[in-house]
Amino acid sequence: MKSDLTIPSGQPQSAVSMSAEVLTQAFFREFPRDAARKLESLEPQDAAQILASTSPTLRQRVWVDITPPAASRILPLTPDAVALELLNALDAGPCASLISRLDENRREHYLAAMNQSHAHELRELLDYPPDCAGHMMDTGVLMFSMTTTVGEAMAQLTKHPAIMRRRLYTLDNDMRLHGQVELVDLVAAQSRQTLAELSQTITVFVSALDPKEEVAEKLQNNTIDILPVVDVHYRLLGIIRGARAIEAVKEDIAADLQTMVGASAEERALSSSFFAVRKRQPWLQINLLTGFLAAAVVGLFESTIAQFTALAVLMPVAAGQSGNTGAQALAVTMRGLTLREITTRHWFKVMFKEASAGLINGIAIALTCGVGVYLWSQSVGLALVIAMSMVISMTIAGMAGALVPIGLKKMGQDPAQSSSIILTTVTDIAGFMSFLGIATALSGLLS
Repeated sequence: MKSDLTIPSGQPQSAVSMSAEVLTQAFFREFPRDAARKLESLEPQDAAQILASTSPTLRQRVWVDITPPAASRILPLTPDAVALELLNALDAGPCASLISRLDENRREHYLAAMNQSHAHELRELLDYPPDCAGHMMDTGVLMFSMTTTVGEAMAQLTKHPAIMRRRLYTLDNDMRLHGQVELVDLVAAQSRQTLAELSQTITVFVSALDPKEEVAEKLQNNTIDILPVVDVHYRLLGIIRGARAIEAVKEDIAADLQTMVGASAEERALSSSFFAVRKRQPWLQINLLTGFLAAAVVGLFESTIAQFTALAVLMPVAAGQSGNTGAQALAVTMRGLTLREITTRHWFKVMFKEASAGLINGIAIALTCGVGVYLWSQSVGLALVIAMSMVISMTIAGMAGALVPIGLKKMGQDPAQSSSIILTTVTDIAGFMSFLGIATALSGLLS
């Protein structure tokens, strides 16, 4: 990594290096989150070198705040000893999220070198799909039979300080999740009391295969900060902390926003220009192709445009309103899919609602636009053409904004990845086709 500092003549190189190292350590110590963001903005090789040259305590403090996508690019560039140390510094959930992003050979290399109990825990988490509760959970929880006494539970807690939490969990005779006991209640209880006397029944939990959106919804709706995860037999597998769920959902939302416009989900505001170009270029090429499709539609009506040049002035208006309507419908539908307010089974209801909204808005816009075009051109025919095209194109755009993401979801594709590109193509074609098609059909009124 190149330094921006100029070394004065006569200043020893070693002294400057030591000063830079001291400043780096102070930055890591006092502002670990800011340091994490800074490392994410650097080239992975530079970030790896800085981490490797920092003390274990400080680099671990910063490492836990680096996002999994950025961490997965930095980790393979660090020495194995440093990489294993950093992996061990993470809880099981974040660690599994990071390792799952590595190539298979690298992942197996790290798992084979790690502590076997930790590696086994990570392998179990990696077996779950990355977008479900099981992939996010922390398996480091303490669970006891309801017949266990307070004294016995306290003795076990002292043997497992690393996983000591604010509460422990109780199981029934079939080893199914029953309730929870707050540690403050445990400390205040008599040693001969059983946990059944202190246990509070748990009614809110998730299955290991439930999607992460459902996890976030349950945490929010029930104002709780920890959510138990169970298997199909209601046996406790682990817990999900609210902060972890929020982080995962925020990552998804940010990734969706970026992928909807053709940017990489892994790109950051301070990523290098080369990285940005490499990730964006394929989608820009696809956008160019769809642009040619829209241009081909315009080419079909070349003679009409040549005859009535005023149409060329109004073409961006027709396409623009269609695009805005589709974007509004897409945003609402994507939100519904992300928050599980709707599923693919609601396709007709959502489509009808968005088509109706597009129709009504189209009529209102048509009246405004028609009057404006008439005052500008003094042509009733041109005003009628633009008004009719607004109603048709905005209705189609509303339908497309709803159907495109739902259709992609139904086909098992990520609607955030290509909805915007498909929708732009549809709305452009609908806008140009309706406007120029009606103009051609009513050309007698334009003379």
